Amino acid sequence: MSDSDGYTRPGIAGGGTIGCGLAACASRLGEVRLLARTDASAWRAEEAAQGGAKKLEGGAPERIRVTTDPADLADCDLVVEAIIEDAEAKVELLTTLAASCPDADLASTTSSLLLDDLRDRSGTGHRFFGLHFFNPVAKMELVEVCLPADVHEGLRERVHAWCADLGKTPIEVPDQAGFVVNRLLFPFLFEAVRLLESSGMDAADVDDCMQLGAGHPMGPLRLLDFVGLDVAAAIGDSLHADSGRESDEVPKRLRELIADGRLGRKSGGGFYAYDG
Repeated sequence: MSDSDGYTRPGIAGGGTIGCGLAACASRLGEVRLLARTDASAWRAEEAAQGGAKKLEGGAPERIRVTTDPADLADCDLVVEAIIEDAEAKVELLTTLAASCPDADLASTTSSLLLDDLRDRSGTGHRFFGLHFFNPVAKMELVEVCLPADVHEGLRERVHAWCADLGKTPIEVPDQAGFVVNRLLFPFLFEAVRLLESSGMDAADVDDCMQLGAGHPMGPLRLLDFVGLDVAAAIGDSLHADSGRESDEVPKRLRELIADGRLGRKSGGGFYAYDG
């Protein structure tokens, strides 16, 4: 257990990639509770989170407790919402968490939605903030922290301490769609799609140009496949609704791939084909 001033009884609401990755990382510090939506998703989340913990130095799979009952998170001191990037779904879950966990600080891992809107609609009040982790959680160092001006006293210190306990670097960012990383990243990714459309180049050649010429660890089209094309489109829609910029518009080719069920690596194909 950590002896810092960070959180000691965290709960994660969401059994997807980010939620399970965060639960695995938090297991190094102590017990963590992971809320799934259904019994079937709970089984998958337990397998993913505990499997992830086994791969981490200091990870403790036995410390991850999976549940489908929000009341089981009632005594947590922090609950992090980590579900699909959909405002309605997040508001519904956050409203439930606000009632079930009256003493916990509440965070959202949103990467593109405005926190003020989520807070106003869910009634989470002065204990609500943004905590945007990146995928894969175990490897990515940055956490974008978005703190409204009127959060409870001491919350900022708790958040920074907990992020440090997790081995992450927290950077405070403004409450704007996409925060910093996605606001800068997605216009670049979308421009790569438009270049593909207009030039007729192969996806691999576009990616190789950026890897070999700009030193990027992964090309933009392969990165979109990794993120998930449906997730990328949802982020782009949020960015464009907020900014009105042409560069934030989701490219036609991306929409076509999504309509064809090609969502990227998770579906077996996107700009590339994947095995297994």
